[in-house]
Amino acid sequence: MRARSALFDVYGGHLRERGGAATIAALVRLLEPLDFAAPAVRTAVSRTVRQGWLEPVRLPDGPGYAMTPRAERRLDEAAARIYRTRPSTWDGRWHVVVLEELPAREARDRLASSLQLLGYGALGPVTWIAPRRSPELADVLTGEDVRGSTFHGEHEGDPAELAARAWDLSTLGRDYARFVAEWEPVMSAVDGTSPSAAFAASQRFLHAWRKFLFRDPGLPRELLPADWPGAAAAAFFDRHTDRLAPAVAEFVDDSLAHH
Repeated sequence: MRARSALFDVYGGHLRERGGAATIAALVRLLEPLDFAAPAVRTAVSRTVRQGWLEPVRLPDGPGYAMTPRAERRLDEAAARIYRTRPSTWDGRWHVVVLEELPAREARDRLASSLQLLGYGALGPVTWIAPRRSPELADVLTGEDVRGSTFHGEHEGDPAELAARAWDLSTLGRDYARFVAEWEPVMSAVDGTSPSAAFAASQRFLHAWRKFLFRDPGLPRELLPADWPGAAAAAFFDRHTDRLAPAVAEFVDDSLAHH
C-alpha cells in the first residue's frame, strides 16, 4: 500500500462522514499504524493537492486539507461499489461509450484504467460498456482531452454473453475465492481489542478489496455465472468490516480529537 492510496481510503472511508477535512497532524496520526512516517504522509498530501483531489483549508485546530468536489464524486462512486449501496435493479440497457479517437499510448493507458475503475468494460479499442452510467465519465474524458459519444442501448443477443466478452468473469471469480482464502486467517486473528491494530488491519483489508473495483463493474445478478464467488467474498468483506467497525471508529475519532 502506498501513502497516497492509504490517504484516499482514510478520506473516503472515515473523513467523508466526519466533515471531509483533517489537519496534517491528524493525518499523520491516522496513517501511523500503517507504518507511514510523517514525511511520507506530507509528500502524499502535497501530491494529492497538486492532482486536484485535496485543497488546503483553515480548521479550528490549524491548517488542514479537505476533499475537492472532484474527490467527493470519486470517493462516493467508489464507496457505492465497495459497499454495494446502489440499487441492483437493471433495465436491460447498457451505457455505451464510443470514443472518437484514441489518445497517445500513455494517455490511453490512463484512460483505460479510469474507465475500468468507473465500471466500464472494453468491447474494442474505442467501445466501452457499463451496466449503468457513471457520473464521473465526463470528468475522465475531459481530463484526457478525449471526445466520445454516449448512449443507452439494449444488446440484440444474450446480455450475459456480452458481459463475458467485456469482463473476464471466470478469472475474476477465481480471484474472489482466493481473496477469501488468503484473508480469512489474517482477519480472524484481529479481535478489535486494540483500536489502532483494528484500524490497520481494516485498512489493509479494504485496500486489498478495493483492487476489485478495477475489475468488477458490479453486474446485476442475472448477468453473472451461477454460484458467483463474488457474492461470498462480499459477505466475507462486510462481516469482518462490520465486526471491527466500533474499534476502528474509536481510533479515528481519537486521532482527530487529539491535540
